[in-house]
Amino acid sequence: MIEAAGLSKFYGDFAAIRDVSFSIPQGQVAAFLGPNGAGKSTTMKILTGYLAPSCGSARIAGLDVATDRIAAAERLGYLPENGPLYPDMTPLGLLKFFGRARGLTGAYLQQRIDAVVARCALEAVIEKPIQKLSKGYRQRAGMATVLLHEPDVLIMDEPTSGLDPNQTREVRQTIRELGQNKTILLSTHILQEVEAMADRVIFINRGRVVFDGSPTEMQTGYASLDEAFHALTQEGGACTPASV
Repeated sequence: MIEAAGLSKFYGDFAAIRDVSFSIPQGQVAAFLGPNGAGKSTTMKILTGYLAPSCGSARIAGLDVATDRIAAAERLGYLPENGPLYPDMTPLGLLKFFGRARGLTGAYLQQRIDAVVARCALEAVIEKPIQKLSKGYRQRAGMATVLLHEPDVLIMDEPTSGLDPNQTREVRQTIRELGQNKTILLSTHILQEVEAMADRVIFINRGRVVFDGSPTEMQTGYASLDEAFHALTQEGGACTPASV
């Protein structure tokens, strides 16, 4: 459902990512783990079609995001870190706007709005301006727009960033529930996220994938995930650009 094949992205002599490859099957929650600046966001932007790779290919539900961008977007829900929201809109107005932009109309649009409002617990603030909402409610509003068109694949970049412990708990629970029937790639550098939600870890450091396996496998040989994280970030050298 999510496939990266030899993805590289160069900015002049700098390699943001280099030869990143992995595939994620249906119904799996994969944590995309690594230190800040490792290449997580770059990879995710390529997978969603927001950035073009210097080389390699990305597919969503079997659709090449470069050549079948619209069709791939119909199967995908993308929640970037600090995703853009219109502050003067209410969550209800935002959902109507995004729904119509995706071609949803009439009774079906209202049905989907009702469903995501309930899923993301937005009832209490549904007609309150987004600029007046807490960070937690803004994050919920963003997630509701991502779920509105019932995507099969979800890509989320730091979905709990800036949330308090209660808000983080709620978002984690929502993601666990969604992961029962959707494919999710979750970018994070927070180890608690991995333990709480992930079936699998794809670890990237200095633009390269350095580990791909279960959280238990990642911790093998180490006292904790924290120690494993530290060890993995010490491995590997700096990337050098290829001919592209």
